[in-house]
Amino acid sequence: MTTSAPQILDLMSEIVGTVQGHRDGHGFVQADDGDASVFLPPQEMRSVMHRDRVKVRVVRFDRRGRPEGLVLDIIERRKTPIIGRLLQEGGAWLVAPEDRRFGQDILISPKGTANAEPGQVVAVELTEAPSLLAKPVGRVVEVLGGIDDPGMEIEIAVRKYEVPHRFSDATLAQAAKLPEKVRATDKKQRIDLTDVSMVTIDGEDARDFDDAVYCEPATIGRAKAPNGWRLLVAIADVSHYVKPGEPLDLDAYERATSVYFPRRVIPMLPEKLSNGLCSLNPDVERLSMVCDMLVTADGDVHAYQFFPAVIRSHARLTYTEVAAILGNTRGPEALRRPELLPHLLHLHEVYRALLKSRSGRGAVDFDTTETQIVCDDNGRIAKIVPRVRTDAHRLIEECMLAANVCSADFITRAKHPSLFRVHEGPTPEKRQLLRNYLKALGLGLSLGEEPQPGDYQAIAQAVKDRPDVTQIHTMMLRSMQQAIYTPTNSGHFGLAYEAYTHFTSPIRRYPDLLVHRAIRSVVRSRLDTPHVKRAGAASMPKAKIYPYDEAALEQLGEQCSMTERRADEATRDVVNWLKCEFMKDRVGENFPGVI
Repeated sequence: MTTSAPQILDLMSEIVGTVQGHRDGHGFVQADDGDASVFLPPQEMRSVMHRDRVKVRVVRFDRRGRPEGLVLDIIERRKTPIIGRLLQEGGAWLVAPEDRRFGQDILISPKGTANAEPGQVVAVELTEAPSLLAKPVGRVVEVLGGIDDPGMEIEIAVRKYEVPHRFSDATLAQAAKLPEKVRATDKKQRIDLTDVSMVTIDGEDARDFDDAVYCEPATIGRAKAPNGWRLLVAIADVSHYVKPGEPLDLDAYERATSVYFPRRVIPMLPEKLSNGLCSLNPDVERLSMVCDMLVTADGDVHAYQFFPAVIRSHARLTYTEVAAILGNTRGPEALRRPELLPHLLHLHEVYRALLKSRSGRGAVDFDTTETQIVCDDNGRIAKIVPRVRTDAHRLIEECMLAANVCSADFITRAKHPSLFRVHEGPTPEKRQLLRNYLKALGLGLSLGEEPQPGDYQAIAQAVKDRPDVTQIHTMMLRSMQQAIYTPTNSGHFGLAYEAYTHFTSPIRRYPDLLVHRAIRSVVRSRLDTPHVKRAGAASMPKAKIYPYDEAALEQLGEQCSMTERRADEATRDVVNWLKCEFMKDRVGENFPGVI
C-alpha cells in the first residue's frame, strides 16, 4: 500500500479538516486529505467545538516550525448529542461534557432540562453554537441516570464514541422473520459434516461461537503412513443470512464490529443471529464455510479447499478445560471427554507443527501480559488478574491464522477483489526512534534500513529475561504501523505473511463477512476458475453475492478500520473508568507499578 506524502504548508495555506479538541483548551485541525495538522490556540477554539469540520488559514509558525491557524469558516457542526453531567451554578443550568476535548460547558435553559436532576448524566443537543463572545446553548434530549448507576460508564462510552447501540426497526423486523433453526432448503448444495467430531473452544464467558475445529492424521504425497494432518476449520456462514444491501447488512456495516465491554457486548448482529442461527452451538445443525487443509509435519499448508457445509458441534469446550486435558490426558477433565480426546491430541500436534512454521518465518511474537477484569453482580470490578494464555488459546490462534492465510491465498489466486488485513513495518521516523531507544539501553541491538519481522523477533528473544522486557516490547510494538483493512495487499509484517485476511469471525467483524462473500462469490459464480474447488456449490451470479468495485472496497476498508479504532477507544475508556472506581477506596496506599 502506498502512503501519501505529508502535506507541506506555507504561510497563508488554507486547509479543510476536522477539529480535534484538547482538554487544556487548545486544539488541532486534521486535514481531510494528507497528514497536515494545524494548531488552534484557545482563542480560536472558543467559536468551534471538537469534531466540527472547518476551513483554516495558516497565519504563523512556532519555534519548532509547527503551523498555527485562524478559523475562516465552519463548514459543518457536529450533530450527535454531547454527553455530560447536569449542574446548577448560581441559578444557571449547565452541562459539563464528560469528554473534556469539548473544552466548554454548555448552557441549558430552565425549560430544556427534561426534568433531569443536578448531578445526573444527560445527552445534550446544541441549539446555539458557540462564538467568540458566547458559550454554546443546548437542551437535554436524554437522561441517562446517576453517575454511580451500574453500567453508566458503558452508557457514556457508547455515546461519547458514537458507537451504534440500537438496531433499526427494519433490522429487528428482518431478524424476527428468520427461522429458529436450519431448514432443509438451507442445506441444499452443502457438504454434510454433521458426523465429524468438530468442537468449539472459547472462553468461559463466550456467548457467540464463530469457529469449530477438527483434526485427524493424514497421508500426504506418496507416503505409506500418516505424515501430516487434515485440519478442518468451520466458520459460521453469516453470508447465507446477511445479504448485501438488506437492513441487517446496513446495520452491520454501520457497526462493523462487536464491542466487548466488561459484562456487556454491543453486538454487530442481532442476538437471534449472533447467539442463535449463526452461533455454532453444540448439538444443533449450523451452516458454515469450511477451510479444509492438509498440514505437513513442518507446519506448511500443503493443500486446501473451501466449501459450504452443514456441521454439528459435538461439544462446547473452554480454554481452561482443554488446557487441563492436554496437560493430563488421564485427569478428570479428559475422562469426561473420552470420545474427543484423540481429536484434541491431534489438534495439539498440528498446533505444534504450525508453531514451528511460525518460528521459521520469523513472525513477531511478543509475550505480553494482558489483564482480565472480574466484575461483581453490580458490574463493578471485584478484582483485576493476569489473563493466562495456555496451549489451548495458542492452538485455536494457530488454526485461525492458517485459515486466514488460506482465505487470502484463495482470493488472490482467483484475482478476486477483497479486503486484506495489512500491517506494514516501521516508518523511517519510528525506526529511528526505536534505534535510539535500544541504543540508550545499551543493548548492542539495532535495526537495518529495511528491517524484517525476524529482526524484531531476534530482539524480542534477546531481551526476554530482562526485568524491563515489557517496556521494550511496548516500544517495539509502537514502532510498527497500525494494522488496517484495505483492498491493496501489502502483506502482514508482524505475522510475516505475504497476504492475510480476516475470515474467522464474521459474527463480530464486518471485514470477515466481506471475505466470506468474496469466497462464496468465487466458489458459486459461473466463472470457470481451474484451481477452485467447487465442492457442493451451485452456480450463482457474482453480482448477487459480491456487488463491490474498487472504490466501494476502499470505503469499506476505511469504515472497518475506523470502527475497529472506535471500539478499542470506547473499551479502553470503560476499563479505565472501572479501574479508577476500583482504586478510589485505596487512596493513600502504595502499589508497585511501571512507568
